[in-house]
Amino acid sequence: PLLLSSLCLFGLGLLFSYYALIPAALNFFLNYSDEVIEPLWSFDQYFEFILVLFYSTGLAFQIPIIQILLGLLNFVSAQQMLGAWRYVILVSTIIGAVLTPSTDPL
Repeated sequence: PLLLSSLCLFGLGLLFSYYALIPAALNFFLNYSDEVIEPLWSFDQYFEFILVLFYSTGLAFQIPIIQILLGLLNFVSAQQMLGAWRYVILVSTIIGAVLTPSTDPL
C-alpha cells in the first residue's frame, strides 16, 4: 500500500505541475518585462525547466510518505511531529525566502 500511495502522490504532483504550475510559470516568464527584453528560450532550456518543475513537484508530494516512514521506523512519533509544526513552518519560510531569487541587494 505504501508503494501504491507513493506512486499516486507522485502522479498527482505531476498533474498539479502540468495543469497549474507550468502554465502560470510560463505566463510569468514570457510576459515579465517583455517590452524590455525578448524571451529567447531554446528547446533544451524549456525542456530542462519543465523536467525540473515535474521532478521537484513530484518529490514535494512525497512528503507524507516520508512522514509515514519516519513514524513507522520510530525515528519521530506523531506527537513530536505535531509539536514541531510551528518550527517546521518557520524554518521552511526562512529557507524559501533565502532561496527565492530576487533583485534585492541582500
